[in-house]
Amino acid sequence: MDDIQHKKAIRAWTMYDWANSTFATTIMAAVLPVYYSSVASEGLSRSTATSNWAFTTSIALILVGVLGPILGAMADFSGSKKRFMTIFVIIGVFGTALLFFVKSGDWLMASFFYIIASIGFSGANVFYDSLLPHVANPDEIDQVSSRGYAMGYAGGGILLAINLAMIMLSPESMTILMTRLSFLTVSVWWFVFTIPFWKNVNEPKRRVYAHEAGFNPVKASLKRLGNTFSEIKKYKELTKFIVAFWLYNNGIGTIIFMASIYGTELGFSSTTTIGTLLMVQFVAIPFAFLFGWLAKKIGTKPSILLSLVIYTMIAIGGYFLYKEIQFWILGFAVAMVQGGSQALSRSLCGRMMPKSKSAEFFSFFSVSEKIAGTLGPFVFGMVSRLMGGSRLSIVSLIIFFAAGGFLLSRVNEKEGIAVAEREEQILTSTTSID
Repeated sequence: MDDIQHKKAIRAWTMYDWANSTFATTIMAAVLPVYYSSVASEGLSRSTATSNWAFTTSIALILVGVLGPILGAMADFSGSKKRFMTIFVIIGVFGTALLFFVKSGDWLMASFFYIIASIGFSGANVFYDSLLPHVANPDEIDQVSSRGYAMGYAGGGILLAINLAMIMLSPESMTILMTRLSFLTVSVWWFVFTIPFWKNVNEPKRRVYAHEAGFNPVKASLKRLGNTFSEIKKYKELTKFIVAFWLYNNGIGTIIFMASIYGTELGFSSTTTIGTLLMVQFVAIPFAFLFGWLAKKIGTKPSILLSLVIYTMIAIGGYFLYKEIQFWILGFAVAMVQGGSQALSRSLCGRMMPKSKSAEFFSFFSVSEKIAGTLGPFVFGMVSRLMGGSRLSIVSLIIFFAAGGFLLSRVNEKEGIAVAEREEQILTSTTSID
């Protein structure tokens, strides 16, 4: 790949973060949770609406987590990372558009359509992430991953600002319609800004193992998946990292999914809950770049650990949340670490896996993010339902950050990277390229 095409591929790859992050902001974090609680859940108590949203989130993550490893193995075997990603993008775009039809009292319909859209969003990310080691060179992977998150914050923030203007500047009689139209804008934005990715990011060359020649694709994919399970002991440091990520991502994911609806439950205005999330989008941009720079200075793992310390303080602060100004302050703190912690986790994982198995391994990383990530929202929802409120729910997140940070501190990333490089050399020498 020449230098010009390489730069185009990187720009197009990061542009997909710009495209799909509108789902993360408007649908997952800001507008839909408030609409779900105040309109779709009309007739239900606020704590019931909060727990229903938490359970909906958990179901969506479980479904993607179950499918992810099998689809990842199939994508690697068939040389179809980009094609699989496209299928899930279409599912996500379609599911998001369906949310337009959710009206007052339709919480069950909202949950169903959200699950469809979330499967598309999360499934596409498995294959999008798996292309990172193919698009970026090893010495630039931290910076490219961080740039993707920065682009995501910008794109997600711009459309969220447009959606908020549509909703808040319209007459009161039009508020619900404008909110529903905002779901359609996400669908269109997501599709349109994925086009550069489709044009400029190439499908990586397919590697076929000799013993898989002539296999049915599904059979070969399942066999390869089984081999990965049996050979996981080769990737000791990667395995430790994934378990650490399982733990601390529970806390990160729960804060992302539940912040807006938690603020609504506490009686904060939509101006505060959604406005804070909008602020997060733009404040997070320079901090995402900052963490990419910090990783060069002090290392990727220490930078992630620093973010987990700050997240722990955020969880403690969430328990003592009584005033709207405190919500804004905590939102600023989240903006400092959200993009950096996730971007560096993605890039560190990418360096500790063989490139020719990137979709398969990133599907396991995605399972870490999805299956394990269901525990946080589920615990949050159960505590909220049992206690009739969510203050104690936010405290429970501390254990995830502490346990995940401790295990991450035990990961030898240099050894993990060396193992991945050795295995890639072996795979390259024993496979044919189709």
